[in-house]
Amino acid sequence: MIYYGYKSLYIKTMKSFVSDLELTTNKNMFNTNEDIIINVKFTINGALPHVFNEKNWTDAYTKNDNQIKIKYGVKLIKNGIKKHDIGIAINTYRKASFFWTRNPKLVNPSAQKRIWVQIIKNFKSYIKLNEDDVLKEFFGFNENILLKSSELGSGSHKIVSEIYASWKKHNYIDEEYIKKRSQEIEIIIN
Repeated sequence: MIYYGYKSLYIKTMKSFVSDLELTTNKNMFNTNEDIIINVKFTINGALPHVFNEKNWTDAYTKNDNQIKIKYGVKLIKNGIKKHDIGIAINTYRKASFFWTRNPKLVNPSAQKRIWVQIIKNFKSYIKLNEDDVLKEFFGFNENILLKSSELGSGSHKIVSEIYASWKKHNYIDEEYIKKRSQEIEIIIN
């Protein structure tokens, strides 16, 4: 069940999902002694970003539900006859904490906003001044994974990325686990 909007309607059909999943590298051909940096970009869309709004932040804060943590992972898989994980997988989290302040530097000129969101990602904190920027910061992901060419060996290699994300139940959203696999890219090692 998802608590949605200003009237707390139950919407059972809306789910969260991974979208805009891109797997890229700066080039496709490498020597056997080069490092390969593979960039994985994705966004979480659907139910969670839809209910993650100022009204629900305020309601959650008044009910002592002051933070949400998204646990996520990114791993690379070598496709082929023998599929196996390559590189070091990323298993980490992103957290949003709700807090109350009258700080004059955090003034929303269009409203008497008192509840703010602090986003912690990669152990750095961010405070955005409007809802759209909070959504982009919290639900947009951009991760780099470093590989050694020698780990793959010479030849042509098809690589995919597997993404997962999960969170626990809160006042405005139920517990959920989402997963997606990217399109494959080809890397050639001479």
